[in-house]
Amino acid sequence: QVQLVESGGGLVQPGGSLRLSCAASTSIFWFNMGWYRQAPGKERELVAVITSSGGTNYADSVKGRFTISKDNAKNTVYLQMNSLKPEDTAVYYCNAADTRSPKRYWGQGTQVTVSS
Repeated sequence: QVQLVESGGGLVQPGGSLRLSCAASTSIFWFNMGWYRQAPGKERELVAVITSSGGTNYADSVKGRFTISKDNAKNTVYLQMNSLKPEDTAVYYCNAADTRSPKRYWGQGTQVTVSS
């Protein structure tokens, strides 16, 4: 079992920045790590993913504004969010997908609100 704990959410004005962190209870070396978000009344959607080998992929809506990174030594994944827009408002969830098995794990989520 892998526990994921997100932090760094909050209220920010449009155009502002936030950095989310996701700390895992075990090594993330073998995991593809992702950030998802879910806005009220909408389905959960993929925001960004970083593979076990370090490759990255982003949703079109966040390309050029968000950056996903990881520190394997700290078992932590980050999501740097710049130029935030009101439509980025959502609960952001961390996900860990084990490349050695079909197991996937979710964090409890952190709220991001972009509003003036």
